[in-house]
Amino acid sequence: QVQLVESGGGLVQSGGSLRLSCAASGRTVSTYAMGWFRQAPGKEREFVASITWSGGSTVYAASVKGRFTISRDNAKNTMYLQMNSLKPEDTAVYYCAARVGVLTPFGSWGQGTQVTVSS
Repeated sequence: QVQLVESGGGLVQSGGSLRLSCAASGRTVSTYAMGWFRQAPGKEREFVASITWSGGSTVYAASVKGRFTISRDNAKNTMYLQMNSLKPEDTAVYYCAARVGVLTPFGSWGQGTQVTVSS
């Protein structure tokens, strides 16, 4: 199990940018695959992006591909989500998550950080 803490959320105008961070703690956190999810009011939580433990492979939801970039710095035990060209429909609570391997469920979750995009 790892502990995850998100930061970097806030209010931004449409077309703007934000960078979310997810600080992880745990002895073997650098070996975990990680990801970002989001949940908008009244909607189900949805997948945003994921990254392997090495950072060598990433996957994006179609709705954010080309606008968001997921990355990680294992030396700092931190994962990032660079969000550009933000749209009002990106407004949600963003959660980071970790899993032991790409074929296992995400078992560790952060508390979430609010992102609000105004039109």
